[in-house]
Amino acid sequence: MFDKLDEVVKRFETLNERLADPSIFDRQKEYQELTKERGNLEPIVTAYREYKNSKEQLSQAKDIIVNESDADLIEMAKEEIPEHEEAIERLTKELEILLLPKDPLDDKNCMVEIRAGAGGDEASIFVGDVLRMYQNYFKQYQFKFNLESVSEGDEGIKEVIMNVTGDKVYSRMKYESGVHRVQRVPKTESQGRVHTSTITVAVLPEADDVEFELDMTEVRIDVYRSGGKGGQSVNTTDSAVRVTHLPSGMQVAIQDEKSQHKNKDKALKILRTRIFDQMVSEANAEEAAKRKGLVGRGDRSERIRTYNFPQGRLTDHRIGLTLYSLDKIMEGNLDPVVNALIAHNQAILLKGDEE
Repeated sequence: MFDKLDEVVKRFETLNERLADPSIFDRQKEYQELTKERGNLEPIVTAYREYKNSKEQLSQAKDIIVNESDADLIEMAKEEIPEHEEAIERLTKELEILLLPKDPLDDKNCMVEIRAGAGGDEASIFVGDVLRMYQNYFKQYQFKFNLESVSEGDEGIKEVIMNVTGDKVYSRMKYESGVHRVQRVPKTESQGRVHTSTITVAVLPEADDVEFELDMTEVRIDVYRSGGKGGQSVNTTDSAVRVTHLPSGMQVAIQDEKSQHKNKDKALKILRTRIFDQMVSEANAEEAAKRKGLVGRGDRSERIRTYNFPQGRLTDHRIGLTLYSLDKIMEGNLDPVVNALIAHNQAILLKGDEE
């Protein structure tokens, strides 16, 4: 581990030298790449320097006990030893986690798609609740979000697609993919009976141009007149757009904007993200089979979580986590859930390294 840490420090110092060269600002792409790499290495270097400092202070304290005759100095050294040992143990664990292999997608922005499943109107209402939960969560991290498409139902929202950007967005949102089950008394239920409904969430990493370029010869674009709820204000022209990826049959239809051009751009952006996500999922299938305990990119059809409102309980079924703070979670306080999922993944990876 320490050989690897020394290599990280050397690379970090090399990056600092290259970034100190004024000419780097003339090469913006290279500058951005180096800055990003330096930012990823900095937490490791900081922790390693703290570790080495604690080791040095521990060694000095032990030397004082052996070589000094001043009783007060010896007593102070004895008091410091447990603090340094605790710091070394804590930093060792921290460094082990920091050196774990990173998901190459973690730094990416993402597309979040939320759809009503079983449960009729109640499922559509819950889509809106989960949308607000995520939006409040994004504000805490200063992530920016933009609604790309909204399909309203008689009550609530049938489907919503939003683009989310910010520092390591995907690393915190990737755990949300799957089926979310809600148990509560619907507003329309006069008997006060608890109903169970479901929604599905898909979190898709966005591709950079260099990683994946959509072949437009494989895409069919159809335009038509907008209609239905949410389309009344734009249905006087052929502004709605449907794009179809011919090899896969994948389709995206957008009618939110009055401009056909804007609807086309949105539809192509979503289609491109979905195709890239499919490519990544297929490429990761073998690795996922090896590490069945990982929860990073769950099956869209897997029930991952239950929101039980009568009991104020949230249960994440993948790791057996139960929290009785549903009201706070629905307000956007998702960190207790997300952090537990991250810790579970890290524990699986550490175990794999040991084996």
